[in-house]
Amino acid sequence: MKYVPRFVLALTVSALAIPLTTALGASAVASPPGCVVSLSPTATETLFAIGAGKQVQAVDKDSNYPTKGLPRTRVDALNPSVESIIGVCHATPTHPSKKPNVVIISYNANSIQQKLTALGIKVIYQGAPSSLSGAYAQINQLGRVTGHVASAAHLVASLKKTIARDVASVPAHPSKNVTTYYEIDPTGYSVTSSTFVGALLKSLGVTNIADAQSTSADGGYPQLTPEYVVSANPTLIFLADTLCCAATAQSVAARPGFSNVSAVMHNHVVGLSDDVASRWGPRLGLLMNQLTAAVKSVLADGTVWNG
Repeated sequence: MKYVPRFVLALTVSALAIPLTTALGASAVASPPGCVVSLSPTATETLFAIGAGKQVQAVDKDSNYPTKGLPRTRVDALNPSVESIIGVCHATPTHPSKKPNVVIISYNANSIQQKLTALGIKVIYQGAPSSLSGAYAQINQLGRVTGHVASAAHLVASLKKTIARDVASVPAHPSKNVTTYYEIDPTGYSVTSSTFVGALLKSLGVTNIADAQSTSADGGYPQLTPEYVVSANPTLIFLADTLCCAATAQSVAARPGFSNVSAVMHNHVVGLSDDVASRWGPRLGLLMNQLTAAVKSVLADGTVWNG
């Protein structure tokens, strides 16, 4: 079997999964839960951002933000077991059980959703959304479930303001077709406009080269061949694999044929943090700032359009 990096597998499985509890379908608990387990790095970031961090007693192995305050107990979200989750909570007067009140997942590995539900544990599925509204809905849902409704709403409002401001800052460019390739791993996995990242790019008025290669089977995350990327000749390349795979502008330029790609020739290969670039939580505004700056840089570069 071909090796697929862990984070790519997580996104792809999440996008293709059919959830039993959708991001909009779960109802709020009667009282704030005393023990939450997050098996989603995005959900972990959101929980801490809205003030629910003290309720989180275990997270998945890939959760690494915020950099301080995360619980030490870790669960492998790609290969979870009931045993690794069922006893993680610290018994307290307000939460006497060692079982979590709520478990948040972004994909249903090992049918963990059904297994935990059968034991009376509330499971909330929050897979990778296909739109910004889906991302906002998940943030608000976590606010309802944990009792931090106002904080979640404030976070969503802040993200909307940041994204709208960035979109408005990009000058109209009807005669300049900015084509982009967004790389999430060196084997060519990318994102289409039907993903949350693709929605950000589309709002900036760019053409995503992955859209033309997508099929219903890839869930918005197609694998592009190097030959296709070279032939598409993108004017802007984003590297969301700088941490996992040490991708750089120099390593891209060294690939066969890439030295003649516009983005490489004109120095518009932009490195991103893998984590920021693959999560749809509180750092979406930071990602949008970086995407916007790169698009504006290409538009302002006369050598790209007058060469």
